[in-house]
Amino acid sequence: MMKKSWLCTIITQFFLCLSLFLVINLCQNQKQMIRNGKVNDISMDLYFISVIGGVRNLEEQTLLIKQVEKVAKKFNARFVINIGELGEDDPLVQNATLRFPSVKIPWYLTRALRGRGVNHYLKQFKFAHASLDIIVVDTGLYEASSNGAGDRQSQWLIDTLENSESKWCIAVGFHPLVACEEDTSQTEPKREFQSLHGVFLKYGVDAYISGPACANDVEERPIAKPKTGTARYKGPLLTKMSRNSPYSMEKVNGFLLHKVSALEIVSYLVTLEGDVV
Repeated sequence: MMKKSWLCTIITQFFLCLSLFLVINLCQNQKQMIRNGKVNDISMDLYFISVIGGVRNLEEQTLLIKQVEKVAKKFNARFVINIGELGEDDPLVQNATLRFPSVKIPWYLTRALRGRGVNHYLKQFKFAHASLDIIVVDTGLYEASSNGAGDRQSQWLIDTLENSESKWCIAVGFHPLVACEEDTSQTEPKREFQSLHGVFLKYGVDAYISGPACANDVEERPIAKPKTGTARYKGPLLTKMSRNSPYSMEKVNGFLLHKVSALEIVSYLVTLEGDVV
């Protein structure tokens, strides 16, 4: 009887020590991951920013870059997507590189200017319990499809989507998929982008980020300083891909902050005044 009691005591102490060891190691791992309130390794959620490039006057451009920098710091954004025709030659990207030194995050670029070659690529990002594919396509190739470059890109896109194991996929391009004419339904893709839209639907692309569909999608709003009056700002357009509702378009004035979690993708409009909608 005494021997049995002694054995039970030893087993109990062993499991208590094991539990204490696991708790201590778990705390140490958490301390290594979290420094200064930011997750340095595998974050629970992934944040990134999308913005429209192009030419702006210096005051407008400075205001936009400052807001992007502020939001990137606050939400620990992993990267910025710049939507423009010129790629690395885009004026916003060039000035942001000079005025954005305190936030060391990459800028990924679209390019759609004819005669500059094919520019499509895949970037993959991991975070807690999921991963995200960002697929950038050169939509300019579909407007000049006679040389077959659009077909080659489409095959690359299909191969990439078929081989992906990521939970989420967001495609990015310069041109919107929808028509702009008033007498054309905006629930149907433009003729030159119908094949691209079909690939997105077939392979489960979750959303498509592009430039706005029409000039009317850019609202007139006063910028921060009253002396500057009213200016027109371009903002990216988020198109949600769904068989039941092919397009869910939002007019934006500023830039978009995207939050990707294991359960959902949520996008917020950040105005140039700093308001988050």
